[in-house]
Amino acid sequence: MKLYCFAQSGNAYKVANYLNVTGTPWEEVFVDFFKGETRSPAYRAMNEMGEVPVLVDGDVTLSQSGVILDYLIEKTGKYAPAEGDAREVLRWVLWDNHKGSSQFGMTRFLANFLPEKHRNADVIAFLQGRCQAALATLDAHLEGRDWMVGEAPTAADFSCCSYLFYDEPFGMDRSQYPHIERWLENIRQLPNWKHPYDLMQGHPLPQS
Repeated sequence: MKLYCFAQSGNAYKVANYLNVTGTPWEEVFVDFFKGETRSPAYRAMNEMGEVPVLVDGDVTLSQSGVILDYLIEKTGKYAPAEGDAREVLRWVLWDNHKGSSQFGMTRFLANFLPEKHRNADVIAFLQGRCQAALATLDAHLEGRDWMVGEAPTAADFSCCSYLFYDEPFGMDRSQYPHIERWLENIRQLPNWKHPYDLMQGHPLPQS
């Protein structure tokens, strides 16, 4: 199967991380996001949403990381939720899409990848506040837990952790979230785990 991705994308990392940790064979297809590839007609013909990741597995083409993770877990049987936990896993995947990754990714982009002359300090500060509220929710949930749901990793873990492995600042003071940091270390200890910049192409960005 092929994964269309690039190193700076936390949403792509959710899927790449799962594929690597589970030992599922996959081929990386680098998407040059910063040069506008996702806006090209050829890319939009494959994914009308103009986003990464996209997974192509034979005749199956999927976008949206949560959908792809659900497909892969069903296909491989690895890190499937325990009986009765599926809706709780889905609840946290949806929370991450709306409250977690959406805030973390946008804030990180505006504060680090947008040309400095276009950065709006007030907008970034507002978004950092939203990030901190989400991080507080996540940290409280992880108190006394090794994993997001149940006794083993699930799609909830692969989804919620992704942007938190990047080093670019987006308003997260890691010392304030000890339960998150412990959980991230649990994920680092999974077999074949790699940092996103070691797993996908595109880092570092070329100097303009």
